Amino acid sequence: MSYCLNPACPNPENAIHAERCQACGSKLLLYNRYRVLQSLGQGGFGATFLAREEALPGHPYCVIKQLRPAASSPHVLQMARDLFEREAKTLGKIGNHPQVPRLLNYFEVNQEFYLVQEYISGSTLQQEVKRSGPFSEAGVKQFLSEVLPMLQYIHSQQVIHRDIKPANLIRRAQDRKLVLIDFGAVKDQVNPTRMGATEQTALTAYAIGTPGYAPPEQMAMRPVYASDIYALGVTCLYLLTGKSPKDMDYDPATGEILWRNQVHVSDHFTDVLKKMLEVSVRHRYQQANDVLRALDLEPYLDSLARSMVSQPSRPSRQSHAASAGDSAEGTLNSMPSSPTARMAAAIRARQAAKAVGDVARSDATSLQSGSLRRPTLVQGATAVTALHSKESPSRDSATRAVMANSARLTAEELLSAYAKGKRDFTCHDLSALNLSKTNLSGANFHQSTLQKSNLQGANLLNADFGRASLSQALLKNAKLARAYLSHADLAGADLRGADLSYAYLSHANLRGANLCGADLTGAKVSDEQLAMARTNWATVHPSGKRGLW
Repeated sequence: MSYCLNPACPNPENAIHAERCQACGSKLLLYNRYRVLQSLGQGGFGATFLAREEALPGHPYCVIKQLRPAASSPHVLQMARDLFEREAKTLGKIGNHPQVPRLLNYFEVNQEFYLVQEYISGSTLQQEVKRSGPFSEAGVKQFLSEVLPMLQYIHSQQVIHRDIKPANLIRRAQDRKLVLIDFGAVKDQVNPTRMGATEQTALTAYAIGTPGYAPPEQMAMRPVYASDIYALGVTCLYLLTGKSPKDMDYDPATGEILWRNQVHVSDHFTDVLKKMLEVSVRHRYQQANDVLRALDLEPYLDSLARSMVSQPSRPSRQSHAASAGDSAEGTLNSMPSSPTARMAAAIRARQAAKAVGDVARSDATSLQSGSLRRPTLVQGATAVTALHSKESPSRDSATRAVMANSARLTAEELLSAYAKGKRDFTCHDLSALNLSKTNLSGANFHQSTLQKSNLQGANLLNADFGRASLSQALLKNAKLARAYLSHADLAGADLRGADLSYAYLSHANLRGANLCGADLTGAKVSDEQLAMARTNWATVHPSGKRGLW
């Protein structure tokens, strides 16, 4: 079908090879090269269409965005043209990123402005949630791990997106990567008569985001980079609940979304979301790297809190600030200088004040008497600081020290805790446990040790194994769809017949792992990683094809 772009056309649908519209006589081949096939959406600023480029071999698909100024005065048209060219330059600058659609062309025809962009085939996150239901905490962390670096790149180009939301994030069918779309600078029609506006203000009084996703400073026409962080936080709420912000309650005094009773996530992830969703821009994360840095604290925060509860009266030996020239090695006698370690120290100081009260609450809320043993009294805070100091040369030894802080659970204790609703098993020693055919879906095993554990046939859907040790674990026929396995150690693991579809395996160690018959459809994993593993004719590629690598 050929679609007519004349907004006044009574019947825009035409035969696929027609040269002129049968209803209004308009020429159907835009700019002598683009054949519009269908409308993708309408908005106050104009419309978006799916088109085909007839001038190139294979007639590739593209997306055409049309801006229709409501006024025709030379002054308004010139302002529209300036904004349009600025938008095209922005898209041209950031379109080199693989998760941003490329700008293919831009032009003006009959005082209407057109942007031509790469067509992204796939489903939006809004469609995913409506089809498959809300994400788990691990799923949202995987989402953030992919979107935050992209957002940091966009901000580094001095660009504020201003309309981050689930409908503007597409999971590309080709490689399952998330792509951020809709960088439109003009979000509303150029209408100088609206609400008594003058021509001078007509082009600045455009919509500046989607209500509910845009923070107050953006609605007041003063967006900053942190405005995108807020919108990303609201997007996380949608992914966790399936509810748009208009379906949530607000605090009438502060304007804050009342979301905490709507989600079921770990305490630390709650704190991260809270800071992303701060109404006050001064108290919000200022850039995407700040959020990534905060999320890196999660694997050991639980151990840190428990060690402080066990030793509430012990004075901190890290209270002395290091000089500017000191190295940040997480030692007992100096304050860590890396940003991550400093943030850990700040959290430790903040929580120390309530440590005494936590002892009583911890005892009162134990899952059962003796089921979760108290952690060994070691210098866990120091080990934690060393672990996450980027400059620390003894990361492995620090990891072992953190593991000493966590309880060693039996299989019965773990399953009992899971049955009672506990999902956070961060930094636990679970090595050599028999968990065959158990249901542990959605559990958080971040940084935990599961070496030589038997998880054959276990349901581990959406589980978080980020930085976990699963070396020589038995995971034959395990259900690991959409599991988060970033930086996990799977050396020598038996994954024969495992369902790893859409799992996040970025930087995971697969040396000697047995992936014969495993399903890796849509998984995020590199060819270099798979080259270190064992595969056979029954192994399913991330592309969906079956066979050897």
